[in-house]
Amino acid sequence: MTDNRFRWLVAVALLSPLTAALTQARSGATPGATLRISGDIPAPFALTSADLAAMPHESATVTAEDGTKSVYDGVPLREILSKAGAPFGKQLHGKNMTTYVLATAHDGYQVVFALAELDPGFANERVLVADQHEGKPMSAPLGPLRIVCVNDKAGARSLRMLETLEVVRVRK
Repeated sequence: MTDNRFRWLVAVALLSPLTAALTQARSGATPGATLRISGDIPAPFALTSADLAAMPHESATVTAEDGTKSVYDGVPLREILSKAGAPFGKQLHGKNMTTYVLATAHDGYQVVFALAELDPGFANERVLVADQHEGKPMSAPLGPLRIVCVNDKAGARSLRMLETLEVVRVRK
Protein backbone atom coordinates (compact mmCIF):
# COMPACT_ATOMS: atom_id res chain seq x y z
CA MET A 1 0.00 0.00 0.00
CA THR A 2 1.37 3.41 -0.90
CA ASP A 3 2.21 5.83 1.85
CA ASN A 4 -0.35 8.43 0.64
CA ARG A 5 -3.16 5.87 0.41
CA PHE A 6 -2.42 4.67 3.96
CA ARG A 7 -2.55 8.26 5.27
CA TRP A 8 -5.86 8.81 3.49
CA LEU A 9 -7.38 5.65 5.02
CA VAL A 10 -6.18 6.64 8.49
CA ALA A 11 -7.62 10.15 8.05
CA VAL A 12 -11.01 8.76 6.96
CA ALA A 13 -11.05 6.34 9.91
CA LEU A 14 -10.29 9.14 12.35
CA LEU A 15 -12.67 11.73 10.86
CA SER A 16 -15.73 9.49 10.37
CA PRO A 17 -16.78 9.50 14.06
CA LEU A 18 -16.14 13.25 14.23
CA THR A 19 -18.29 13.87 11.14
CA ALA A 20 -21.12 11.76 12.63
CA ALA A 21 -20.89 13.65 15.92
CA LEU A 22 -21.02 17.03 14.16
CA THR A 23 -24.04 15.96 12.10
CA GLN A 24 -25.79 14.77 15.25
CA ALA A 25 -24.98 18.02 17.09
CA ARG A 26 -26.37 20.11 14.23
CA SER A 27 -29.60 18.09 14.23
CA GLY A 28 -30.07 18.70 17.96
CA ALA A 29 -30.03 14.97 18.62
CA THR A 30 -28.63 13.65 21.87
CA PRO A 31 -26.93 10.26 21.72
CA GLY A 32 -28.86 7.45 23.31
CA ALA A 33 -32.10 9.32 23.97
CA THR A 34 -35.11 7.07 23.41
CA LEU A 35 -38.69 7.93 24.33
CA ARG A 36 -41.03 4.94 24.64
CA ILE A 37 -44.76 5.55 24.02
CA SER A 38 -47.03 2.72 25.18
CA GLY A 39 -50.30 1.86 26.87
CA ASP A 40 -53.91 1.98 25.67
CA ILE A 41 -53.06 3.12 22.14
CA PRO A 42 -53.22 1.38 18.77
CA ALA A 43 -49.58 1.96 17.77
CA PRO A 44 -47.01 1.91 20.60
CA PHE A 45 -43.56 2.94 19.40
CA ALA A 46 -40.24 4.42 20.43
CA LEU A 47 -38.76 7.71 19.28
CA THR A 48 -35.01 8.13 19.10
CA SER A 49 -33.47 11.55 19.53
CA ALA A 50 -32.92 11.67 15.76
CA ASP A 51 -36.62 10.87 15.14
CA LEU A 52 -37.64 13.64 17.51
CA ALA A 53 -35.20 16.11 15.95
CA ALA A 54 -36.77 15.44 12.54
CA MET A 55 -40.30 16.32 13.73
CA PRO A 56 -41.67 19.89 13.53
CA HIS A 57 -40.58 21.88 16.57
CA GLU A 58 -42.07 24.79 18.48
CA SER A 59 -40.28 27.23 20.78
CA ALA A 60 -41.54 28.28 24.16
CA THR A 61 -40.29 30.77 26.70
CA VAL A 62 -40.92 29.60 30.23
CA THR A 63 -40.63 31.78 33.33
CA ALA A 64 -39.37 29.94 36.42
CA GLU A 65 -40.70 30.65 39.90
CA ASP A 66 -37.64 32.84 40.58
CA GLY A 67 -38.46 34.99 37.52
CA THR A 68 -35.71 33.72 35.20
CA LYS A 69 -36.73 32.94 31.63
CA SER A 70 -35.63 29.96 29.56
CA VAL A 71 -36.28 29.08 25.93
CA TYR A 72 -37.05 25.47 25.07
CA ASP A 73 -37.55 23.90 21.64
CA GLY A 74 -39.49 20.69 21.24
CA VAL A 75 -42.33 18.73 19.72
CA PRO A 76 -45.85 19.22 21.08
CA LEU A 77 -46.80 16.23 23.24
CA ARG A 78 -50.14 16.08 21.40
CA GLU A 79 -48.29 15.41 18.09
CA ILE A 80 -46.31 12.52 19.54
CA LEU A 81 -49.43 10.98 21.08
CA SER A 82 -51.38 11.45 17.83
CA LYS A 83 -48.66 9.49 16.01
CA ALA A 84 -49.33 6.62 18.44
CA GLY A 85 -53.07 6.79 17.74
CA ALA A 86 -54.23 8.51 20.93
CA PRO A 87 -57.82 9.79 20.58
CA PHE A 88 -58.06 13.52 19.90
CA GLY A 89 -60.68 15.69 18.24
CA LYS A 90 -63.98 13.91 17.53
CA GLN A 91 -62.64 10.67 19.03
CA LEU A 92 -62.18 12.33 22.42
CA HIS A 93 -65.57 11.71 24.04
CA GLY A 94 -67.29 9.09 26.21
CA LYS A 95 -64.88 6.51 27.63
CA ASN A 96 -61.94 8.25 25.98
CA MET A 97 -62.51 11.22 28.30
CA THR A 98 -61.09 9.06 31.11
CA THR A 99 -57.72 8.79 29.35
CA TYR A 100 -54.56 10.25 30.83
CA VAL A 101 -50.85 10.29 30.04
CA LEU A 102 -48.34 9.17 32.65
CA ALA A 103 -44.90 10.65 31.95
CA THR A 104 -41.99 8.97 33.73
CA ALA A 105 -38.44 10.24 34.18
CA HIS A 106 -35.21 8.28 34.45
CA ASP A 107 -35.19 8.76 38.23
CA GLY A 108 -38.78 7.48 38.62
CA TYR A 109 -40.44 10.90 38.97
CA GLN A 110 -43.89 10.87 37.35
CA VAL A 111 -46.48 13.42 36.28
CA VAL A 112 -49.95 13.07 34.79
CA PHE A 113 -51.80 14.93 32.02
CA ALA A 114 -55.46 14.39 31.18
CA LEU A 115 -55.71 13.75 27.45
CA ALA A 116 -58.44 16.38 27.17
CA GLU A 117 -56.13 19.13 28.47
CA LEU A 118 -53.81 18.46 25.50
CA ASP A 119 -56.61 18.75 22.92
CA PRO A 120 -57.14 22.23 21.42
CA GLY A 121 -60.90 21.59 21.44
CA PHE A 122 -60.87 21.41 25.24
CA ALA A 123 -58.09 23.14 27.17
CA ASN A 124 -55.30 23.64 24.62
CA GLU A 125 -52.53 23.25 27.20
CA ARG A 126 -49.10 23.75 25.56
CA VAL A 127 -46.90 20.84 26.57
CA LEU A 128 -43.66 20.18 24.69
CA VAL A 129 -41.29 17.26 24.67
CA ALA A 130 -38.21 19.46 24.55
CA ASP A 131 -34.87 18.32 23.21
CA GLN A 132 -33.20 21.75 23.18
CA HIS A 133 -32.65 24.42 25.82
CA GLU A 134 -31.41 27.86 24.81
CA GLY A 135 -30.76 26.53 21.28
CA LYS A 136 -28.56 23.64 22.37
CA PRO A 137 -29.22 19.92 22.92
CA MET A 138 -29.98 19.17 26.55
CA SER A 139 -27.85 16.92 28.70
CA ALA A 140 -28.16 15.83 32.33
CA PRO A 141 -29.60 17.02 34.64
CA LEU A 142 -32.25 18.59 32.33
CA GLY A 143 -32.37 16.11 29.49
CA PRO A 144 -31.78 14.69 27.04
CA LEU A 145 -35.59 15.03 26.88
CA ARG A 146 -37.82 17.13 29.08
CA ILE A 147 -41.54 17.78 29.43
CA VAL A 148 -42.13 21.53 29.37
CA CYS A 149 -45.55 22.81 30.49
CA VAL A 150 -45.65 26.25 28.98
CA ASN A 151 -48.75 27.55 30.80
CA ASP A 152 -48.15 26.01 34.24
CA LYS A 153 -47.45 28.54 36.98
CA ALA A 154 -45.30 26.10 38.98
CA GLY A 155 -42.65 23.90 37.43
CA ALA A 156 -43.54 20.58 39.11
CA ARG A 157 -44.89 19.01 35.89
CA SER A 158 -41.88 20.09 33.81
CA LEU A 159 -40.33 16.67 34.15
CA ARG A 160 -36.64 16.28 33.29
CA MET A 161 -34.89 13.16 31.94
CA LEU A 162 -38.11 11.94 30.27
CA GLU A 163 -38.04 8.25 29.27
CA THR A 164 -41.62 6.98 28.88
CA LEU A 165 -45.12 8.14 28.05
CA GLU A 166 -47.89 5.72 28.97
CA VAL A 167 -51.43 6.35 27.77
CA VAL A 168 -53.95 4.95 30.26
CA ARG A 169 -57.72 4.71 29.85
CA VAL A 170 -59.41 4.39 33.25
CA ARG A 171 -62.72 3.08 31.83
CA LYS A 172 -62.47 0.32 29.24
